[in-house]
Amino acid sequence: MKKTAERAWSDDWREWVTDKAHGLVLEIGAGDGVNLAYYHPDAQVIATEPDGESIDLISDYEDNVMLAQVSAEELPFPDATFDAVVGTLVFCTIPDAPRALREVKRVLKPGGSLRLVEHVRAKNPIGRACMQIANPAWHWMTGGCNINRDTLSAVRATGFQILATHKQMLGLIIGIDARK
Repeated sequence: MKKTAERAWSDDWREWVTDKAHGLVLEIGAGDGVNLAYYHPDAQVIATEPDGESIDLISDYEDNVMLAQVSAEELPFPDATFDAVVGTLVFCTIPDAPRALREVKRVLKPGGSLRLVEHVRAKNPIGRACMQIANPAWHWMTGGCNINRDTLSAVRATGFQILATHKQMLGLIIGIDARK
């Protein structure tokens, strides 16, 4: 079976991002559903994706998963609904990521867990400049991905408490463990 780029991503990251996801869980940008196999049995997951074609790719999922075609910027859930929110390589493609993070904070219960794995812009000036220059072409070639986003700062600016970060690839891939 040929793996998609998303499915080729490290199992360790998928296990890490879903590790604290218990109770009612919201997954932002479920893509083709690769994370769904990693959730704990006690998790009731609402997996969201704005693109109907992507949702159609999710053919095998557990009974504890519900699919929803919704935008992260306009989540149709009441305030303080979810115990945990998970996202994997998704905030780079959301058109208004700060608005989506505000929505995530709104629907997350007080003390709820936010776990993200994202690629982020380089910290050094030369790397940042290269990413800035390359971003328009990258955005076009990858269907909307922005390689120059500072997701960690955006999570902080939204008011989440950062508990820990985990970095790989010179800090260009980051795991964010945060709490509302």
